[in-house]
Amino acid sequence: MTEPAPFEASALLDDVRHGFWSRRGGVSAGIYASLNCGPGSGDDPERVDANRARAMAAIGLPGGVLRTAHQIHSADAVAVDGDSWQGARPRVDALVTRTPGVAIGVLTADCGPVLFADPQAGVVGCAHAGWRGAIGGVLEAAVEAMVGLGARRNRIAAVLGPCIGQPSYEVGDDFEAGFLAVNPDYAAFFVPGDRPDKRLFDLPGFILARLQASGIGAVDHVARDTCADHDYFSYRRNCHEGRRDYGRSLAAIALP
Repeated sequence: MTEPAPFEASALLDDVRHGFWSRRGGVSAGIYASLNCGPGSGDDPERVDANRARAMAAIGLPGGVLRTAHQIHSADAVAVDGDSWQGARPRVDALVTRTPGVAIGVLTADCGPVLFADPQAGVVGCAHAGWRGAIGGVLEAAVEAMVGLGARRNRIAAVLGPCIGQPSYEVGDDFEAGFLAVNPDYAAFFVPGDRPDKRLFDLPGFILARLQASGIGAVDHVARDTCADHDYFSYRRNCHEGRRDYGRSLAAIALP
C-alpha cells in the first residue's frame, strides 16, 4: 500500500512538523479514495480515522494528537492544547496552539488551507479559507490569535496550500459584485469567463493578498489547482460529475 507523502512547504516552515497531503496513500475507496481525512464526509468513520493516523505517522506523530474543527466558513479562531475538546469539535475555521506535539489541521476540497508558524515564539496556526472566510477575516483572526499566544506578527510565516485555481473557479457576475461592494480594488481578482455573466475568481491570489496585507513576515504558496488536479479532492469537480459527496484533504502543523 502506498504511504501518504505530504508536501512540505519550502524553508518557511522548516522548524515545525507539517504537511499538505494529497488524496494518495490512504485506505478509503470509491469517491473517497484514498486518503480522505474528513469526518464530515459520508465515508466509513473507521477508514477516516485510519487515514488521519497515517497522515500523522508521515510526520512522525501518533494519530491521536490531530485536532481539526467543524468548519463553517466563519472568521473565527480558537486556541487548543492537548486537552482540548473531548466531545463536539468547535465550529470555527482557524486553530492555533503553543503546545508541542499537538497537531492542528484544516480539511479542504478546493478551499485554501493556510499554515502559520512563529517557531521562535513556539506558536503555530492553521486556517480554512474559502471565499467567505477569506473576505470575512479568518486569516487575520488566525494571526491575531497567534499574537495572543505570544507570536510576533513580523516573525509569522504563512503558506497557502493547494486550492482551486482561477481557471477552474467560474462564478456569476453577482459574486463579483459582492466583492466590489466591499472593496472596488478586488476587481483585480476577477477576469471574464466564457459568457458575459460569468467571471473567473482568483481565490489563491485573494488569499495571498490578504496575508501580505496582514503584516506578517513571509508568505508562500504551494501552487496546485485542486479542481484540475485529480490527485486532490475537489468539491467543484465532484459537483460537475454529479457526485453528491467528496473527500477532504488534510493540511496540518505541529510544534516538535
